[in-house]
Amino acid sequence: MKLINIILVIRVLCIGNSFSWDAVEQELVPLCDASGVQVEVHNLYYGGCSLQQHAEFLAKDTAAYSHRVCTNAEGRVEKDTVSLRQALRDGQYDFISLQQASHDSGIRNTYEPWLSMLIDTVRAYQPDAKLCWMQTWAFSKDAKHPAYPRYQSSQQVMWDSIQACTQIPITNHQLQIIPCGSAIQNARHTKLGDTLCRDGYHLNYVYGRYTAACVWYEILTGKDVRKNRYKNAQMTRLQRILTQKAAHKANKKSR
Repeated sequence: MKLINIILVIRVLCIGNSFSWDAVEQELVPLCDASGVQVEVHNLYYGGCSLQQHAEFLAKDTAAYSHRVCTNAEGRVEKDTVSLRQALRDGQYDFISLQQASHDSGIRNTYEPWLSMLIDTVRAYQPDAKLCWMQTWAFSKDAKHPAYPRYQSSQQVMWDSIQACTQIPITNHQLQIIPCGSAIQNARHTKLGDTLCRDGYHLNYVYGRYTAACVWYEILTGKDVRKNRYKNAQMTRLQRILTQKAAHKANKKSR
């Protein structure tokens, strides 16, 4: 009898913006590949997109999103622009994540009713998917983002506000938290310091994006990222160790 090997592929859909671009498009697939995990990551990208904007696109069925797909075999491929409904009809997903725009992430009144509207639609199309909330990170201390004054131009104030708002998707909707913000903040309290962003808010290409991807890796695979030997070519061994520990600590605390 001929044996057939069935390769299970973890399918992920991120309803996001540039912060999901940072978190899942560069380092997540290589991390999974290094431990023999097959993934197919779909990122619906619209720059700076807030929950309200996502909900408005949904209501009008607007094909607003750049559809980026990352796989073990093909790397990163940008497909045709799509609407959220189109993406939700594109087969079954194992994980679907939502997130707030970074500038609104610590402002409580920017979450509802848009978060509930999005969740209701996602669950209607994908009842078997694990719904997740990707926690964004606070800006660098010296960030020049125009929305930073809403948080007194203070990283700590912004981070405290994000943590408080993270409870909304947990308590109201029982979403799985993907604590990228916690991991970035953890890493900032190591020898890496406040160097994880490239422009004050987007993650740097060397170990910033890697940190966020390590959080995702553990959520998707259930594996301890500290045992994963992959690092991108520009990283040092110390950077790999510190960022992996920061991500693992964030996931452990969020459970």
